[in-house]
Amino acid sequence: MARPARSPLFPRLTVLLLALSLGACGTATPQPSARAASPALDLPPMKVFPAAPPQPSHRSNATVARDFLELTFALENGTRLDRFTRFEGPITLRVTGAQIPVSLGPDLAHLLSRLDREAGITITRVPPSEPAAITIQTLRHEDLSRRAPNTACIVAPNVSDWSEFRHTRRQKLSWTTVETRERLAIFIPEDVAPQEIRDCLHEELAQALGPLNDLYRLPDSVFNDDNVHSVLTPFDMLVLRVTYAPELHSGMSPEEVAARLPGILARVHPEGGPARPAPPSPTPRLWIDSVTAAMGAGELSERSMAAQVAVSIAREQGWEDTRAGFSWFLLGRLAMASDRRLARAALEEAGRIYALSPDTRFHAGHVALQLAALALSDGNYTRAEQLAASAVPAARDAENAALLASLLLTQAAALDQLGRPGEARAVRLDSLGWARYGFGSDTTVQDRVAEISALTGRS
Repeated sequence: MARPARSPLFPRLTVLLLALSLGACGTATPQPSARAASPALDLPPMKVFPAAPPQPSHRSNATVARDFLELTFALENGTRLDRFTRFEGPITLRVTGAQIPVSLGPDLAHLLSRLDREAGITITRVPPSEPAAITIQTLRHEDLSRRAPNTACIVAPNVSDWSEFRHTRRQKLSWTTVETRERLAIFIPEDVAPQEIRDCLHEELAQALGPLNDLYRLPDSVFNDDNVHSVLTPFDMLVLRVTYAPELHSGMSPEEVAARLPGILARVHPEGGPARPAPPSPTPRLWIDSVTAAMGAGELSERSMAAQVAVSIAREQGWEDTRAGFSWFLLGRLAMASDRRLARAALEEAGRIYALSPDTRFHAGHVALQLAALALSDGNYTRAEQLAASAVPAARDAENAALLASLLLTQAAALDQLGRPGEARAVRLDSLGWARYGFGSDTTVQDRVAEISALTGRS
């Protein structure tokens, strides 16, 4: 399984700037900003999120049971799995690599502590030279993408290092052949932003331990390819706790697992009520294929058409959930280069849908950033400041430093234009520490600051 290399919900701001330039000027050549040529900023130390107290899942056990089965007995490509698998003995973990990023150690320690406390899964770290059930190996992004294009990180069964992965036949790397999880490896790039490394740790370690599928309909989970959630959620921890319940074991059929879920959930999540069968909520394959195409690297016109198909299917299905919001969000993002009016309308519709549930407030934060950028480029600085500021709490709660920094930088740019330089300086200073965690290198941080500042006055 692999984490997509770039979700449209975490676009490079250069892409956003180019789109706005195209919409305003009708040219494919972005204009350099005065800010880009300014002296380098004096960057503060990198900021990290403090440990948050565990939160319960507010899901009903009926929906947890339904989603657990669909997550557990299928792969992302739709292939069905006929047996349940997990680790059955003590789980050990080692970290290897020529250049292990400094941020990986603390982020991994925090994640392992959460898994122990919230999911009841104890993982013991061992030295790099010792064999382990799970190996996390860091390597250059170039090497990773050469073997697995368009992915940020990978988890693979039956191997323990990159060399073995490269020389192992594809059939042996298939999860369909696994009967009990005994040995696997997670490959993470060493030369990306700390947040990208942390996000890979959360998603790939969760899939190494538990479900192998992703479902676009889940609003509250990292098991969703929209990549809105950066860290494991209360729902994810509940799913992992159920995965390692003593009532289950590797080799069980879907029917056997389903029969035991009501009792397990009554014990570990009594507040969720009885696990009666929940109505299915299938996602048409055409919608998934359309969303995948819209997020891909094809021609902009083809991607926009795919997003329009996704919106049409969402309407036909009568959805008002995260799938509908994501369809409109994709359409809005892709329309920025050619039709600002459509982009704004689509993003506002995505925001309306995401506002219907507290489970999608993080999603709404991404929409707010895009709308704030549009307002900034239109010279509507009051609206830009209000939109950006309103989404800051959600970005903090989501522990998404890239989104948080982008919102704060957008707010600071608007405050500058509103003649409030003191507030702008304070907000910008706050943003830079988060930017170092979310964007990585000092050069990349400088570029982001310049790009957002350049949006002002592009009407």
